[in-house]
Amino acid sequence: MKHAPRFTMLASAVLLLSLASSPVLARDSHAAKDKQTLQYPDATRVAPKLDLRSEKDQKNLNAGLDAVSAGDAAKAEQLLQPLVDGSKSKYAQALALQGLATIKYNAGDYKDAIALLQRSLAIGVMPNDTYFQLEYMLAQFQLADSQYQAALDTITKWRAEGKKETAHSYALEGNAEYRLGKYPEAIAAIKKAQSLTDKPENSWNQILMASYAASGQGDQAAKVAEQQLAANPKDPDALNNAVAVLMQAQKNAEAIQLMEKARASGALTTEANYVNLAKLYLITGQSGSDPKPNAVKATQVLEEGMAKGLVKPSADNYMLLGEANEMADNVSSAIAAYTKAMATATDGEAAIRGANLLLTENKYSQARAMIQQGIDKGVKHKGTAYMLLAESERGLKNRPAAIAAMKLAAQQPETAEKAKAWLKKAGAGK
Repeated sequence: MKHAPRFTMLASAVLLLSLASSPVLARDSHAAKDKQTLQYPDATRVAPKLDLRSEKDQKNLNAGLDAVSAGDAAKAEQLLQPLVDGSKSKYAQALALQGLATIKYNAGDYKDAIALLQRSLAIGVMPNDTYFQLEYMLAQFQLADSQYQAALDTITKWRAEGKKETAHSYALEGNAEYRLGKYPEAIAAIKKAQSLTDKPENSWNQILMASYAASGQGDQAAKVAEQQLAANPKDPDALNNAVAVLMQAQKNAEAIQLMEKARASGALTTEANYVNLAKLYLITGQSGSDPKPNAVKATQVLEEGMAKGLVKPSADNYMLLGEANEMADNVSSAIAAYTKAMATATDGEAAIRGANLLLTENKYSQARAMIQQGIDKGVKHKGTAYMLLAESERGLKNRPAAIAAMKLAAQQPETAEKAKAWLKKAGAGK
């Protein structure tokens, strides 16, 4: 009564997409700037006259912003909130609001951070460089708060009025487009970002890969993934992303090849690396005509990981090792692995798997003991477990016990029909 292995499938691979980068605090500065030093020299906005004349307000504003930069929220609030509430300078109020917004953002309170920053921008009494820096910061805040369309609207306005294009602004746009499911637009934005700098960030490729994969362009996603890994062969995130997109493109052989190359170079350094490679071999083996070669490789990967101390001796890992050995027709090793899994397992599934193999070798006494342990711990398919118990009792020529086990199987919906037919044939239907 041997069953085909049902190993735990590989967890859904998730690309490591980043959100907004940490915002940069705008500083108070009255220094005059000529057109060559301005960050937004071609902005359509007419900069207003500044109104900060109080030395005390200027001192408190600078001290408050310094406290924000230092991460001293209490001191920053103590200095900045009075400026918001009572300063006669609209400029001081605006920058104080920005400082308080940054405190909220750093504390993870994105909605309040956005509201404070919008108040700051609405006041508007600040130089163009400061104003547009805060508007860009607002887009970052909105992205962090999952307000993706709002972030796109803000960055579009920032670009139109500030007359500035930067790589990071297009990367932010691509991030938001991806999260809205606008994959062609996301791809275009990320490519634009990469074209504007000679130092594109790795995270941009993650968005590009995810957009290609989500839009059905698996080959393009795989190409980007392999390029990123080639450029960063020691980066575990690059490896994980490459494997993820290759799997999404159903290129398991290529994913295995990448992981084996990393394994040979010593770049497989985590339990997840080894476990995922073993699962990839099992997935590939199950889909082929002869699963044994891939199953053998899966056992070798797991055993190597265990020998290195990277793959922990957990119930799940021993269960996986048992399934790999079972698929490789290495029955004794599979039983040994399932037995080890039983020691720390929270259910009886490993026991049932091991007992099933014992029955194929006519080891009825050992199978019976293992089945009972599995039932005692709890199994998903009780009817199947009781039928296996009946089979072990029959092998031991214990007819009353076999009948008793089969009557229990008859009480389970999944095995009721088969169990009742067996009981009727055995003359023990009542």
